[in-house]
Amino acid sequence: MSRYAEINRKTGETDINVCLELDGTGKANINTGIGFFDHMLDAFTRHGLFDMTVEVKGDLNVDGHHTVEDTGIVIGQAIAKALGDKKGIKRYGSMLLPMDETLVMSAIDLCGRPYFVMDAAFTAPMVGDFDTQLVREFFYAVSYGAMMNLHLRVVTGINDHHKIEAMFKAFSKALDEATSFDERITDVLSTKGSL
Repeated sequence: MSRYAEINRKTGETDINVCLELDGTGKANINTGIGFFDHMLDAFTRHGLFDMTVEVKGDLNVDGHHTVEDTGIVIGQAIAKALGDKKGIKRYGSMLLPMDETLVMSAIDLCGRPYFVMDAAFTAPMVGDFDTQLVREFFYAVSYGAMMNLHLRVVTGINDHHKIEAMFKAFSKALDEATSFDERITDVLSTKGSL
């Protein structure tokens, strides 16, 4: 059974198309117009072993805010759609991921109730062509678009590139675990009977 979703979202600020296969092999085709953001989404796709295509036309003449936030919304919606009824999935996922001097924790609950907590600070205003303030905007948008509980914490770190990249990778590994199947779970992992 393929867990695939395609989401299109067009506003006066952005035109976004995302195709996501949860049970992929890490194939990425990313074009947002922001080089560092493309790199992060490529890392997310490859390390989570998803297949994802992202095409974005955004108002980059203004800044990257709408492009990054709206892409997060659409990726979150694609995750939710691809998951379907969530029967048989582990629901929870976590990762403690090292990258050089940086250590990042990510924890996810695919509970259908959005909540986002991030504990990270950046010293540089930009990494490449990417505004570091947009890290929070992206993950907040993903968590609410996917209706997931998402926690991200930079435990240690100095280099902002490393911190941000480790956050994307830790998120992808936690999501891969949370979306994976456990043969012992025959319905949804909830006392309520639904997620």
